[in-house]
Amino acid sequence: MSSTGKCIGIRESTKEPLCEFERRQKKYADDLGISMKDMDYLSDAELLKQFNTCCIKDELADNDALARLAPVPLFFYRFPQAGIEYSGRSGQITHGNKIVYDACRYYGALSVAALHGSTKEQLLDNEFYSKHKSWFSNIELHPAVESVAKGSYKRNGYDAGIRGKDHIVSALEAALWAFWSDDGSFEKGALAAVNLGDDTNTTAAIYGQ
Repeated sequence: MSSTGKCIGIRESTKEPLCEFERRQKKYADDLGISMKDMDYLSDAELLKQFNTCCIKDELADNDALARLAPVPLFFYRFPQAGIEYSGRSGQITHGNKIVYDACRYYGALSVAALHGSTKEQLLDNEFYSKHKSWFSNIELHPAVESVAKGSYKRNGYDAGIRGKDHIVSALEAALWAFWSDDGSFEKGALAAVNLGDDTNTTAAIYGQ
């Protein structure tokens, strides 16, 4: 999403599935003998079933899916189960790894809970997931994401190994550590996120959400 209508800093892991989708869409339109514009209005359920929309690689687990997440839980927050499920699915558009799906579900759940009035203390509760398990449709989190949900980020920042790396679990930990330790100051938290190094802009973007 960009105010200019053009991608900014798009990573290959995001670009490749989008380009593959465009390629498949054009081929399918040619096979059906319709224009690309008409493809957007295709309503025949059988024809839609024949089009494979899955253009992802299962092994990809970088942080891009988290950086763009916010609009999804904001849109669906009145319906927590939907907000959390579609948060996960938004990651699956470009990243097939279950870790990405669950990291997006968990972070989306925090946004939904915040919009329902949860305090910072409640959001960072080590039992947040278990207390909201029905919101997750009782689907277990990947162990790596569950570890974060149980407070793995609650340690001494950079000196304790917190890094703003491009792997989604590291990025999730880094953003939550910055939030946990910001003393209620967005400026302090954003600066702390950036100072973790590595993929600084994405870590700050995830924290900012």
